Amino acid sequence: MKRRKAREYVLQFLYACEMNENTEKISDYNLLQEELEKFWERNEEQDHDIKSFTTKLIEGTIEHIDTIDTIIQKYTNKWNMERIITIDKNILRFAIYEILYRQDIPYQVTINEAIEIAKKYSTKQSAAFINGILDKIAKEESIVRSS
Repeated sequence: MKRRKAREYVLQFLYACEMNENTEKISDYNLLQEELEKFWERNEEQDHDIKSFTTKLIEGTIEHIDTIDTIIQKYTNKWNMERIITIDKNILRFAIYEILYRQDIPYQVTINEAIEIAKKYSTKQSAAFINGILDKIAKEESIVRSS
């Protein structure tokens, strides 16, 4: 449950960045750290494990955001990114980061977590959409990753 809560924080952070048109600005490490500090002050989370996992996912997702967004476009049949619901797009972003860059997390766990978060914060259709996209990415991109 700690990791679920952490992923929900990641979604909140990425969503807020996008709504404030801040995603590109915080790709600078120092600005990202400032935003994370403000985020934790607002949320008052005390659990070190949750904060640590959240921070790692946020930093990794932001660091690889251009690659991740390219992959999203590739697997959504080149949909314009603006057509994807903001919540869904950001769930896809952190889940793709986990699948591609966090070999310590089984991709099935990542997909299941993304689906459950989508059910909670988005729509039933979103959960199916996210499942389909992430499943394809996990199967096809993991081949590229392992070679």
